[in-house]
Amino acid sequence: MKNLLYILLALALTGCAIPSDNGSSSHDEEMQQQQQQPDTFLGQRYQSTGDQSLLEVKLPDGVSNQTVKYDHITIYFNPGNRIPNCVAYELTNTQVAMADAPDAEQREDYKFFRDKKAENCPDWWEYKNSGYDRGHMAPAMDMRWNKTAMQQCFYMTNMCPQRHELNDGEWRHMEEAIHNWGRKNDRLVIFTGPILSKNMKKMGERHDIAIPGRFFKVVYAPASKRAIAFVMDNRGLEKSWTNYATTIDEVETLTGIDFLASLDDDIETAVESKQDIKQWPKYTPRR
Repeated sequence: MKNLLYILLALALTGCAIPSDNGSSSHDEEMQQQQQQPDTFLGQRYQSTGDQSLLEVKLPDGVSNQTVKYDHITIYFNPGNRIPNCVAYELTNTQVAMADAPDAEQREDYKFFRDKKAENCPDWWEYKNSGYDRGHMAPAMDMRWNKTAMQQCFYMTNMCPQRHELNDGEWRHMEEAIHNWGRKNDRLVIFTGPILSKNMKKMGERHDIAIPGRFFKVVYAPASKRAIAFVMDNRGLEKSWTNYATTIDEVETLTGIDFLASLDDDIETAVESKQDIKQWPKYTPRR
């Protein structure tokens, strides 16, 4: 019965709004219509029942940042580097069931576009011929459950330059594994972003879009108080994604970002200092 309800939810939320590439007035009208007609099921809009303060992070002093809160994604955008500092969202088993339903949103129906409200946000074409993918930090596969979330995850505020060998390699395999974990947990809290460093290479027409050398992913399961993190170089990787598991403490050392600061100190200390990939459901990615 529960699975049937999830499928009905997904059917109720189908429909694709295709944004224009150049941020035209027709695209603005689509966004306004979408905001006026939010996705609902049986008259109720989807709302998280979890603690939203878990999605908040503390960035290091002096880091350029504009916090942009979309419907289902929070982006800590760096106007100076023109990429996000961090992207946070939740993933529930209900959302995963809806995202995996036959009539969920399809990635090919969406295009990348600039968020006019975000300072210094790149446009989609600034990545052309750069040798880098527009790498989603909040992946589209986790947003297919909702057309608003799907459209907003294609904002360029959610993108970083990623080598295709990483984006379509072990990084994708890790994202597929986490999506699979979402089926088996009531709720996951996920953070993703670049590991910023001095003297990063730049790309784009004005050579002002920073190219990170590494990326992080942090995953926390509130119900079981279990966490894990990953750090991967921005290149093709020789080993399986599981070999890049680490602790949240290590990611905090590398980035200066304070995750899960709203937790009680004893819980935060415990979950951030441990990682054991064997405690998470085994997943064999498609190769």
